[in-house]
Amino acid sequence: MTGTTEALSGSAAVDNAARSVTRPFYIYAVLTNTLFQRGVFVLFLQQRGFSAAQVALLQTLLYLVSALAELPTGVIADRVGRRASIVIGQMLIAGCLLGQVAFSNYWVFLALFIGQGVGMACVSGSDTALLYDLLVRRGATASYVKVKSRFTMLGTVTSGAAIVLGGQLQQISWGVVYIGSAACLALAVVVLMSRVPEIRGADAVDEQDGAEEKHSDATAWRAMLRVATPALVTLVVVSGLMHATLTPYIIFTQKTLSDQGAGTALVSVVISAGFFAGGLTPLLSDRADRRIGYRVIVPVSLLTLAAALGLSGLGLVWVTIAAFLALVGIPEITAVIVDNVFNEAVPSRHRASLLSMIAFVESALIGIGYLVLGALMDGLGSSVGMATYAAVPLLACLLWFPVLFRGARVTTEIEKPADQKAS
Repeated sequence: MTGTTEALSGSAAVDNAARSVTRPFYIYAVLTNTLFQRGVFVLFLQQRGFSAAQVALLQTLLYLVSALAELPTGVIADRVGRRASIVIGQMLIAGCLLGQVAFSNYWVFLALFIGQGVGMACVSGSDTALLYDLLVRRGATASYVKVKSRFTMLGTVTSGAAIVLGGQLQQISWGVVYIGSAACLALAVVVLMSRVPEIRGADAVDEQDGAEEKHSDATAWRAMLRVATPALVTLVVVSGLMHATLTPYIIFTQKTLSDQGAGTALVSVVISAGFFAGGLTPLLSDRADRRIGYRVIVPVSLLTLAAALGLSGLGLVWVTIAAFLALVGIPEITAVIVDNVFNEAVPSRHRASLLSMIAFVESALIGIGYLVLGALMDGLGSSVGMATYAAVPLLACLLWFPVLFRGARVTTEIEKPADQKAS
């Protein structure tokens, strides 16, 4: 009985420690996802006089620049500070949003989207690394999956609400939409600066009680070579292909539904509902991680995506809607679980750098995915193009099967925090 009581009190202590870290992050998640232009920015660009090809080029440029900037910004985050990198990134994004509403020249927009891509790279990897290492400092990394699932849920649900509200604000003016988004990003920076302590790579190592002294690496590249097991590399590629399927699928579902006969009002409602579904399902991540594990949930998500794309290819609008709403949330569960695996696999000294390398792969594959799916939909039609693109998650599933059946290790014991080893 005493042992049970001690275990319960220990669990409560971990939960209390996690809550003290996560409250400002939850506020940050809400503010940084209150982007009113997200659901109507294509209409805004079209009203600026840009063609569909020019809009597609801006989106591709955004992701490719973000991918290329991941590596240097990750190194800066580890050396200068992860909070500092996030602040720089969010303010850069806010400035670019203000620039978009102030100018109409396409060449200026190219420069603004490049700047926005760099800002995204500054934030990517740094926010996760900062959150994870603050939990390490409090001995609460066992709560990371639960924390990250709530963080994701708040961000995605807020994004869905902001999309609906953005359409209403646009009736006032585009300035209200874009200035409102920039103001929310500025408030998020204020929350970080006032409520979240700074952590650098070296600071994070100090919290490991010497766990990495035997394997200290001078550079992120050496650290990556040490932890890059074949299973980890495969997981990075497979996760990238999953994101390269999910992200274009969500965006291009708008066109697919429109081509299948859905009106603009119905399309907006379906996409908004998809964001809400994708925001709520990550709350199941902790339970899925404990009961199923990432080895099984990865192929399940990939097959789910392939099924959704295949059903969209039937050309029946209500089947496409049902598949989208029922299946779009499952990969979001997997994303949270896999994110935890990546954090466990990389050493604290270079966590932001290594997570940025992983994000580089994902961003590059997403950018390529946009081009491939767009070309398939142009050449074969939206429905058939969607169905053909199902080959991507199926390929990823085939790549994962050797890891699944051979039981290869993704993480190693030396990279895990002391509290996880003890458990």
